[in-house]
Amino acid sequence: MLIMTVSTTSASTTALVLAVFGAAAVEMVEALTLVVAAGTRSWRSALQGSAAALVVLVVLTAGIGVPLARYLPIDALRVVVGALLLVLGLSWLRKAVLRSGGRLAKHDEDAIYARTVGALEGSGSAEVRHDGAAFMVAFKGVLLEGFEVVLIVISLGTSAHRLGLAAAAAAAAVVIVAVVGIVVARQLSRVPENALKTAVGVMLTSFGVFWVGEGAGVTWPGSDLALVALVALFAATTGALVLVLRRTGARVEPLEVSAPSLPEGLAT
Repeated sequence: MLIMTVSTTSASTTALVLAVFGAAAVEMVEALTLVVAAGTRSWRSALQGSAAALVVLVVLTAGIGVPLARYLPIDALRVVVGALLLVLGLSWLRKAVLRSGGRLAKHDEDAIYARTVGALEGSGSAEVRHDGAAFMVAFKGVLLEGFEVVLIVISLGTSAHRLGLAAAAAAAAVVIVAVVGIVVARQLSRVPENALKTAVGVMLTSFGVFWVGEGAGVTWPGSDLALVALVALFAATTGALVLVLRRTGARVEPLEVSAPSLPEGLAT
């Protein structure tokens, strides 16, 4: 019995860490594209904007996650966050399936980088100590991309009573992607982003179904090990959908790439 308990806990913890780390890594790659683009104008301001956004995200995680875990009944909490994870997971899976099946162009970090640099070049001179345009592009990029990660950290962390572990996994992903980004500079398009989004989407959807079930009083066979079966089920379903799309004649829809809007008074 002790061995079974340890194995189920280990499976749940591993899935949680992988889901949070993967989600944070994907979003960090997208945010880093904008930070690097802003850095071509002013690295000082771009890094200040990134740091400010990270502070806001940390405050949100601590300010929302801790009260939820402490005051909301566990069953209600699991239903709410399970539904949230389902929405996020299915959204990620939908786009990943369409891209893998050839119906939607894959995310192009190089195109986003070029478009953002172009927008910044047309926003006036950067010969100032603090560049508001670079600061805002970096701040908005990190904040918006990181917000989904905050939701995932809070959802998974509070439901499993492992908010600290979830936050640590997200922080590790941020550090690793930042270090790799510094080394490879603009080579962000080489990151297998769609594969990562597919894997994370499968895990988020699996957690969502699992937590909604637990909150509704469902007793899963094998306890937390049921997560493994759910992951296998959604992974197989995703693979089947991709094969169907590829065999029915794919028609790639162009991916609209837009640069982040600049603050009023800076754009020209």
